[in-house]
Amino acid sequence: MRQTRRTFLKEMVAAGVAPLVLPARVLGKAGGTAPGDRVNVALIGTGRQVFHANMPWFLWSKDVQVVAVCDADAWRMDMARQAVEANYAVSAGRSGYKGCAAHRDFREVLARQDVDAVMISTPDHWHAHMAVAAMKAGKDVALEKPISLCVREGRAIAEAAKRHGRVLRTDTEVRAHRPYHHLCQVVRNGLVGEVRRVLVTVPSDPPPLAERWPATAPVPAELDYDLWLGPAPAALYTEKRVHYRQAGLDYVGGKGPGWMQIQDYSLGVMLNWGAHVLDITQWLLDTERGGPTEIKASARFTKDNLWNVAQRFKVRYRYASGVEVVYTNGEAASVRVEGSRGWISHTWFKEQACQASAPSLLSWRPGPGDLQLPRLDEKQDFIDCVRTRKEPLITAEIGHRTATMCQLGHIAAQLGRTLKWDASAERVLGDDEANARLARPYREPWGLPES
Repeated sequence: MRQTRRTFLKEMVAAGVAPLVLPARVLGKAGGTAPGDRVNVALIGTGRQVFHANMPWFLWSKDVQVVAVCDADAWRMDMARQAVEANYAVSAGRSGYKGCAAHRDFREVLARQDVDAVMISTPDHWHAHMAVAAMKAGKDVALEKPISLCVREGRAIAEAAKRHGRVLRTDTEVRAHRPYHHLCQVVRNGLVGEVRRVLVTVPSDPPPLAERWPATAPVPAELDYDLWLGPAPAALYTEKRVHYRQAGLDYVGGKGPGWMQIQDYSLGVMLNWGAHVLDITQWLLDTERGGPTEIKASARFTKDNLWNVAQRFKVRYRYASGVEVVYTNGEAASVRVEGSRGWISHTWFKEQACQASAPSLLSWRPGPGDLQLPRLDEKQDFIDCVRTRKEPLITAEIGHRTATMCQLGHIAAQLGRTLKWDASAERVLGDDEANARLARPYREPWGLPES
């Protein structure tokens, strides 16, 4: 499966829409799941993340049938539809397979009675509105991280999941990553002693555009730009605001799409990567349904530029227990835990295993009586919970709490002062200006999503 995920994007580019050969059980053959027993999934948002990380698993799974794709960009949407149908054709052993619908408007997907669940992989500014609407429509949701752009959106998502009895799985693979899972088990079982400090780093955003305000251009015929903007402020079109049209992918020259660098649609790596590593931080501290009590931050924001997310930042979180979390950006994603008896760390994609102050921390395995944390593939966890109605490993509430940490760091950096946070009330103590930033402005007719 790892090889499939790594090579799928390359295959698509090289062959236009190259079929991914799937096991016969995907279509109910060879003793696999019969069609009527599968979970029907629709993919909402068909950019790079779908081709790179999400679509391959759903096409591979014997428990899933992808029945629809949706995107405001018709060209990318059609490429995804062709990919789905080409792969099912290969698995069925016949050409000309048709059975994947394509929709420009996500509301049409939510109105379909044959859709059980949706995978939302859109730009971040759409996550909360789509997730809440999907749950109201009776759909279970796998939601790309970060699940929201502000605290009030995250709370609306978590409340909607409870009110409508839906499964919402925050889609990050970080807890299934073996070294981080090992690190968390070592810490939670007390092997480094009392945790005193956690050092967290993430990669840096690319520098601002050479041209501060790229020339506007006519909206491409295949893009419903008004729908792409949705709840975000009205703005003239430029390719560097949305996504690159090269090969239908979002990454050009190693850089992500422009929307990831603009605060109307994203908070940059502070939130995008923080949703991974601060989730691990909350898990190892056993605070995943709460959070810190104090936030102090500094950041360098580029002024008078289309790309305006924080370029460099440093956030200090303090918990009621006295633990300090220092969150910065640099070259890679890493977590280092320092305790009274030692330390353990891991750098994602740079190391094959953890590093530690003693070999025993690396070789340790839990035994009888030790805490054993679950290690689950994020999408299998989601599909299993759709069927069993059990709670997924990273719920809406947990994903919201992690996103909140990033969002509070962003607010503290903007205001340049320390925030005192009441995690139970989700309110900054004695700071009306900070509390006003727990929500964000929306374009009519889109307001704050109501659960």
